[in-house]
Amino acid sequence: MTGDHQALALLLFSVFVAVTLGITTWVSRDRHGSAEEFYAGGRLFSPLENGFAIAGDYMSAASFLGISGLIALYGYDGMLYSVGFLVAWLVVLFLVAELVRNCGRFTLADVVAARMRERPVRIAAGTSSVTVSVLYLVAQMVGAGSLVALLLGGSSGAARTWTVIGVGALMVIYVSWGGMRATTWIQIVKAVLLIGGTIALTALVLARFHGDINRLLTTAADRSGHGREFLAPGLRYGGGWTARVDFISLGLALVLGTAGLPHILSRFYTVPTARAARRSVVWAIGLIGGFYLMTIVLGFGAAAILGPDTVRGSNAAGNTAVPLLALDLGGGANSTGGTVLFAVVAAVAFATILAVVAGITLASSASVAHDLYASLRRRRAAPRSEVTVARVAAVGIGVVAIALGLLARDLNVAFLVGLAFAVAASANLPVLLYSLFWRGFTTRGAVWSVYGGLVPAVLLVVLSPVVSGSPDALFPGLDFQFFPLQNPGLVSIPLGFAAGWLGTVTSAEEPDEARHAETEVRSLTGAGAA
Repeated sequence: MTGDHQALALLLFSVFVAVTLGITTWVSRDRHGSAEEFYAGGRLFSPLENGFAIAGDYMSAASFLGISGLIALYGYDGMLYSVGFLVAWLVVLFLVAELVRNCGRFTLADVVAARMRERPVRIAAGTSSVTVSVLYLVAQMVGAGSLVALLLGGSSGAARTWTVIGVGALMVIYVSWGGMRATTWIQIVKAVLLIGGTIALTALVLARFHGDINRLLTTAADRSGHGREFLAPGLRYGGGWTARVDFISLGLALVLGTAGLPHILSRFYTVPTARAARRSVVWAIGLIGGFYLMTIVLGFGAAAILGPDTVRGSNAAGNTAVPLLALDLGGGANSTGGTVLFAVVAAVAFATILAVVAGITLASSASVAHDLYASLRRRRAAPRSEVTVARVAAVGIGVVAIALGLLARDLNVAFLVGLAFAVAASANLPVLLYSLFWRGFTTRGAVWSVYGGLVPAVLLVVLSPVVSGSPDALFPGLDFQFFPLQNPGLVSIPLGFAAGWLGTVTSAEEPDEARHAETEVRSLTGAGAA
């Protein structure tokens, strides 16, 4: 990239950082240090505001950078991510949003602990939530590194490293100073910028082909080197039985994982009622659906205008397809329009990463303080003490995410998020659904359900081609691969449900009928909800 690209992109990014830091400072002046203020923003957001914030939380670097890159490289098979990420919201809308808002206060563990022995349940759910959040954070860090490598022409590994560290530092500041209220407003600003930028790029792609979608797809297929196979299933996931089973595993993880993501569940507590939570999800589905439709156009546009070889040459995983597309659409590398459009897209992508990591860090630090710390203490922690622990936890989580992000810098960000979804669907979703709908569910069943999904999911990832045994693995020089699939969801999700059932039927504990009845009434009516 030229000096103009670098200077303008960094200037726009600096403006966004300054604005968001201003929001954080402004919000932090009015805070009163309560747990409800820090974790849930005082529950004062409207459904429209929260819908934009949910969309901002969900439309991550995986969506903006990773999905378009996968479509540019693999055509139809790359669209699986767009479809899976969107369909997942139907599960959230019909099974989770209102019930979680009525039953919990701040975290997933609140819902489960409402009718169980608190200590073991909170430790299990808190551990799982932190694991999922860290995996998700790694994807955002990888996206930040890829963007900076493109911005600096891939010439400075040190700059890439320092950018990942800088993103981690900023997310800690957002969470520590402003809590949920600042994080929510940052998400809203980011969602508006991202949707606006995506609309502009989509319009330019369609204008390049005079609005002819058929011509766009045909050109993409011709330039892909695969012909019509580029527009049909099987290019990435059709090589054999392993690839096809991996396709099913990934689909399951994407569709079921959203309902178990801690930073998504925590957003339902920022509105005053369950009805507002449902309306928030409706707003979010509209915004997210439109966005994913546009990522499909951008992905095929990158394949048609740039060609997969150009995309892969810049970043093997395809993470830089959208910025490169913006550069071409604006007039090319040496044009003013190309410079401006590239800079805007790069700044929006940075904004996307910063906003998402802030939301994830807040959710994971809440799990550490509200679930793990509070459970491990002999006496109940004071709310102010708990909030202090959450701020400290944000720093520790940021350090871990930075380290793992530097390690996984060459993997596709959408693929990394798929792993986080698999762990969420395996460990969090089974215990959540059992707690809400199974009258006979017990404490042992809850603990077994979490660990029965979490441990296999993480273990299978470690033993998969993602970590070793392939040229694209985290450790390409090692080979301790045992599990053939890249995504463990097909195995680990059923194990999570099975472990919850087995733990319950083998438990000597009698289900608390009174507490279940109370939880059922509360989840369906909102009576007694926080």
